[in-house]
Amino acid sequence: IAPILMLLFTSVYGMVDGLCVSNFAGLNAYAGLNLIYPATMIIGGIGFMFGAGGSALSSKKLGEKDQYGANQVFSNMLSWALVIGVILSVIGFFTVKPIVYFLANLSKDNNPEMISEAINYGKILMLGQFGFILQMFFQDYFIVNETPGKGFLFTFAGGMTNIVGDLLLVGVFKWGVIGAAIATVFGFLVAGVGPIIYFLINKHTKINIIKCKNDIKAILQGLLNGLSEFVGNIALSICGIIFNALLLKYLGSSGVIAYGTINYVLLTFIGIYIGLSIGTAPIVGYNYGAKNYDELHNITKKSLIIVVITGLIMLALSEALAYPIALIFSNNDQEIINLTVHAMRIYSIAYVFCGISMFLSSFFTGLNNGPLSALISLLRIAIFQIGMAFLLSFLFEGEGIWWAIPVAECSSALF
Repeated sequence: IAPILMLLFTSVYGMVDGLCVSNFAGLNAYAGLNLIYPATMIIGGIGFMFGAGGSALSSKKLGEKDQYGANQVFSNMLSWALVIGVILSVIGFFTVKPIVYFLANLSKDNNPEMISEAINYGKILMLGQFGFILQMFFQDYFIVNETPGKGFLFTFAGGMTNIVGDLLLVGVFKWGVIGAAIATVFGFLVAGVGPIIYFLINKHTKINIIKCKNDIKAILQGLLNGLSEFVGNIALSICGIIFNALLLKYLGSSGVIAYGTINYVLLTFIGIYIGLSIGTAPIVGYNYGAKNYDELHNITKKSLIIVVITGLIMLALSEALAYPIALIFSNNDQEIINLTVHAMRIYSIAYVFCGISMFLSSFFTGLNNGPLSALISLLRIAIFQIGMAFLLSFLFEGEGIWWAIPVAECSSALF
């Protein structure tokens, strides 16, 4: 429950960025934010890889009663996640401008304000991505530590920092996307750096930060375990960039605005699936290490029942709430409202299917079978989603883009 709440709350405070920018800074600023956001999340995939892969290996070692080995994996993975995160954040800062100009050149309408806002937002957000990496890393390890509630509290603190920052910097001081980006970065730092202090101060936790030598073999095994989370996140970000490019080509900035609103709903809903996956993977890893195979079958059966029922509920909610959601993000632009409602009602069909492949990919991570888990993630996003986006947009232009995800998620679930 705690990781599900964590992901839901993360989605909500991310949504506040969009609400404040669209209503206080205008739709061009909102379009710019949505244009660059998928690119910034590419770096965030490092946190999922180190956290999910390392926690699966640490859980397995705890199941084997190897406390020192579990602590060693934890400490090594944390160190490398931090170092690599800082390096990639700096590199990411310099990639924002060329990415934005590349995408803007594909647009059917010339929108220089959208370009400027995207660059301003993206540069600041990139510099803070190492904090997001740490936030995602620690959520897995709070579950290994059997204190998932504390993980949610750090996320809650980071989220409230972001929300208050948005209301002040964007709503009161009118700093636009720059204010929204600064607020988000401070939220990342609270939720990402805070847990380091927690684990350093509390020495009686189930798993600890210790001084140890680099265990290259364990690090590589952890990274291999988390390969699917990394591949999945990278592919999802690239998928978002490609969707934005195709939408700019066929529908202009209006399509990017509609897609951005849909993504806020998508991230909120699939946060339940991601939270379930984060929550179950260490349990799977522990029972696998302890050879409790009956419990592994039990976890699989109950989790699949949950994701199917949840998907049907998500579909019903998305269909029913499409108009009011579009209204609050559209700044009363009726054309944007109509496009968003139409797209959301098509897109929402995907919720019925996407939880199946997301959970099973995470399940194989828990079994320390990174390659198979990565294959599922790669096919789901890189092959089915991106492939369908190109194929259906070629056949049906803008309308085909909205149908790409439902068709892709159904295909992935069957696979």
